[in-house]
Amino acid sequence: MGERALRAAGPGRGAGVASGHPDTTGAAVETLRSGGNAFDAAVAAGFAAAVAEPALTSLGGGGFLLARTTEGRAVVFDFFVDNPGRGLPPRELEPHFVPVTVRFPGSDQVFNVGLGSVAVPGNLAGLLHVHERLGRLPLAEVLAPAEALAREGVVLSERQAYFLSLLEPIMTLTERGRALFAPGGRYAGGGDRLANPDLADFLAALPEDRGRDFYAGVLAHRIGEELHAGQGLLTAEDLAAYRVMERAPLEADYRGHRLLTNPPPAFGGALIALALALLEREAASADPSQPSPAVDSPEHALRLVAVMEEVDALRGEGCLTPADLGAARAERACTRLRRFSRGTTHVSVRDAEGNAASLTSSNGEGSGYVAPGTGIMLNNMLGEDDLHPEGFFAQPPGERVSSMMSPSLLLHGDELRLVLGSGGSKRIRSALLQVILGVVDFGLPLAEAVERPRLHWDGECVQAEPGLPARVLERLRGERPLNEWETRDVYFGGVHAVARGEAAGDPRRGGTVAFAGEDGSF
Repeated sequence: MGERALRAAGPGRGAGVASGHPDTTGAAVETLRSGGNAFDAAVAAGFAAAVAEPALTSLGGGGFLLARTTEGRAVVFDFFVDNPGRGLPPRELEPHFVPVTVRFPGSDQVFNVGLGSVAVPGNLAGLLHVHERLGRLPLAEVLAPAEALAREGVVLSERQAYFLSLLEPIMTLTERGRALFAPGGRYAGGGDRLANPDLADFLAALPEDRGRDFYAGVLAHRIGEELHAGQGLLTAEDLAAYRVMERAPLEADYRGHRLLTNPPPAFGGALIALALALLEREAASADPSQPSPAVDSPEHALRLVAVMEEVDALRGEGCLTPADLGAARAERACTRLRRFSRGTTHVSVRDAEGNAASLTSSNGEGSGYVAPGTGIMLNNMLGEDDLHPEGFFAQPPGERVSSMMSPSLLLHGDELRLVLGSGGSKRIRSALLQVILGVVDFGLPLAEAVERPRLHWDGECVQAEPGLPARVLERLRGERPLNEWETRDVYFGGVHAVARGEAAGDPRRGGTVAFAGEDGSF
């Protein structure tokens, strides 16, 4: 399967961590070793990721954490971004963007950045809220790994340097951004040590401050003033009004398993559940005398693409969850299936007690604006077209923006089978769907399910990673426009997952894991 060193499975049945960077995983492991639970570890990893994975997440972005306690209680902490603009006159509620083209090896994507792209950030509030509700270590201990990374610097791996290279026009858009990512006038590259002393000082003050200055103090007012001067819509009133929300997870049954995932108003988890519902219905109506398609067969690839296309079509009709399907619409969808025969990062944590945390966070691609004295780049979520299907700024100020992020848990009965999630903008749902199908339908080992070449329907053509059998590609070419990539890439997501007995970090996003054996040691 390729880069096998970036996945690991252990014989033990204890705690496990999977994330997109060794220092992110290390922060979680250090916290577990210090007596923290899965929620302490996920929060520590979330703060560390903001330092070690600056191209993918930031305390100025937004995210979700799906928590399940050892007693079986599950809750989604929604700390995604809000629409900004509280206190502004209606004539000013028009975002001003700077369009930037990010050139992936096999496809280009245009992102809107600049001060007008900044939505109300939630990551900082959310991580602090989760720690307060479910953590048990002192906050200073949980923050210590991230603070040390920010002060001492993180050596950029070739993978992280590649991520940053994609976003160079964004990271160097402003003077503060250039000071962080191009110190001395040279943009950071592989092997360089990237430090963020302002962020280190900000983290050192958090145990006492608890984010009050960022959301309601002098800093909040200065952020609001600077953004207003640069035609941004985020105000100090927006920051003061921000609240973390707690929601019941969306549940979906699939072939004897139960998926817990991110509920509306986020739509990523709901669209995964919708895809699983269609596949379950389609399988129930299939000819039982015919064998099920193999994982590397043209039939499976065509069915997978057809499901992705059908979910996009149903979303356009306003069908966003399995409950919206209805019998008639479901039958029409299955008939069509039979006929066809963001920057984001994720952390999965399971502790030895059975607690589980699935954390997905993002800064979009970053706006280019760095909050003064903090080393924190704010997000560009207001400029992400896929998050605003009804048009940019169609929602009123203060309304929570929808998201594709889908932190998830997969249960078999009451047993927690899988903790998983992914980065990847519009590809999150297709990446997670393919991993779930690999584990449930085909019984693949977790690492193989994560590392298998992926497909993605982008609305116009099938994007295909290298490594698919020639017969699969030949059939796809005959059915759909096909773009064949020459290399595996971050474009196709980054699924980091933990199971009981194994863990997998996605090599597309520098995935790393740690797993505790029976004696509890990593």
